[in-house]
Amino acid sequence: MSTVSAKQFWFVVGSQHLYGEEALGEVKAHAQEMTDALNNSGVLPYPLVLQDLAVSADKITSIMKEVNYRDEVAGVITWMHTFSPAKMWIRGTKLLQKPLLHLATQYNESIPWATLDMDFMNLNQAAHGDREYGFINARLKKQNKVVVGYWERAEVQKQIAEWMDVAVAYNESFNIKVARFGDNMRNVGVTEGDKVEAQIQFGWTVDYFGIGDLVAYVNEVKEEEIDALFAEYAEQYDFDYGSYSKEAWEASVKVQASYEIALKRFLDAGNYNAFTSNFEDLHGMKQLPGLAVQRLMAQGYGFAGEGDWKTAALDRLMKVMSHNLNTGFMEDYTYEMAAGQEAILQSHMLEVDPSLASNKPKVLVSPLGIGDREDPARLVFDGKAGEGVVVSMADFGTHYKLLINEVTAFEPTVPAPNLPVARVLWQVKPNFQDGIKAWIENGGGHHTVVSLNLTTDQIVTYAKLVGLDYVIIK
Repeated sequence: MSTVSAKQFWFVVGSQHLYGEEALGEVKAHAQEMTDALNNSGVLPYPLVLQDLAVSADKITSIMKEVNYRDEVAGVITWMHTFSPAKMWIRGTKLLQKPLLHLATQYNESIPWATLDMDFMNLNQAAHGDREYGFINARLKKQNKVVVGYWERAEVQKQIAEWMDVAVAYNESFNIKVARFGDNMRNVGVTEGDKVEAQIQFGWTVDYFGIGDLVAYVNEVKEEEIDALFAEYAEQYDFDYGSYSKEAWEASVKVQASYEIALKRFLDAGNYNAFTSNFEDLHGMKQLPGLAVQRLMAQGYGFAGEGDWKTAALDRLMKVMSHNLNTGFMEDYTYEMAAGQEAILQSHMLEVDPSLASNKPKVLVSPLGIGDREDPARLVFDGKAGEGVVVSMADFGTHYKLLINEVTAFEPTVPAPNLPVARVLWQVKPNFQDGIKAWIENGGGHHTVVSLNLTTDQIVTYAKLVGLDYVIIK
C-alpha cells in the first residue's frame, strides 16, 4: 500500500512562572494525565507527545522550531491551563509551519463550589487564558483550528481525531507526486491547470511521462509474476467470463495484471503516489488500464482519468485524510430524474475505486468503445450507502477553487445487467435542482473525489491551511 510514515502530535500546555513551582508541578501532572488518557482512549489516530510547559517566549519558540524540523511531528495541540500571556507566543507561533489546534478545555469538568478558593481560580484559568491566546492567533491570522469542550467527552475527542487526519494530509500534501502518462484529454477544459502554482500552494509535484516509459516496464514483467497475481485475483473476486472463451478472458485479465505490476514498480521507483492515464494516448498498450488502476487505488494511490492531475492529487490527499476508507475518484455520468427519486449515477469508463464497493467485485471483460484497443478487464460492483462529501478542484486562471457538496449515497436496488462498469449512486444536497445548479454555476468539474468517511469541516480545514478558495453546497 502507498503508505504514510508514522506521525505524532505535540501537546503544548501554556502557563507562566507567576504562580510558582508548586503550581507548575500541578499543571504538568494534569497535562500528563490528560495526555495518557487521550492516548489510551482509542479515538485518536495518532499519538500525543507532551512537551515541556510553555512558560516563556524562549521555551515556546524552541518548541515550535523543533516541530518544524521534526518530520514525524504533524502538528501542535495547545491548551491554556492557566493564563499564558500572549506576547510570549508571538515569535514561536509566527515560526510554526505546521497545523495548530487550540483545545479550549480545562482539567476539571465542573467548578468545585464547596472548596473553591483563589488558589484554584489562579491555577485553572482556561477561560481566561483561551481569550488571551485566541486573540494573538487571530491577530497573527493563524489558520488554527479551535475545539471547545471537556476533553474526556467523546465528541471532543472525535473533533481532535478528525483534525489530526487533516493535519497529516496537509503535511503529506507536500509529498504528493503525480505521474502523468500522456497529456490531458484533448479539448477538455476542466482538467487543465497551473502546475507551478499547484506546487507553490499545495506542494504537489506533477511530472509528465510518455506512455512508452510505462510500456518499457510492462515488457519487463515476467510470466510467473503475472500468474501469481492472477491467482490473487481468483481468491479476491468473482470471475464473470460472459461470452468469452476461458482462454481469451484470462488472457485479457492477465494483460491488466502485467499493467498493475508495471505501474506499481514505475510509481514506487520514482516515489509517485498518484497518477493519470489517457485513453487518447495508448501507443504500445494493448488495453486501457482498468482493473490495474482500480487495484492500485485500493492500495492508496491517487488517480484520475484523462490526464486530470489535479483530481489525482486530490484523490491521494483525501485517501490520506480518510485512511483510504470509502474514498475515491469519481465522475458524474447520468441523472435519474423521476420525481422523488432524483439522483446522479457516478461511474467511469473502467476506473471506479473498489474501496467504495458494497458487494464482492467481479472481474468482467467487455469492449471499450474508445481508445481503439483490445477489450479490457475491470472490476464491477455497486457502491456503498452513507453520508459523505464530493469535492472538485478547478483552476480559474487567477486562483484555484474547491467545490464541496454534501451527498447521500445509496445502494442501487434495480439491477443493471448490461452495464459493464461499477456504479455509485447519490443524492445531492440540499436537493437535486439547487445542488446541481449551484455546482454548475460555481464551475464544479465532472471529475471529483468522493468520501463517505470525511466531513465538510475537514475539507474546509485543509482549504484554510493552504489558502484555497472554496464553496460549500449543502
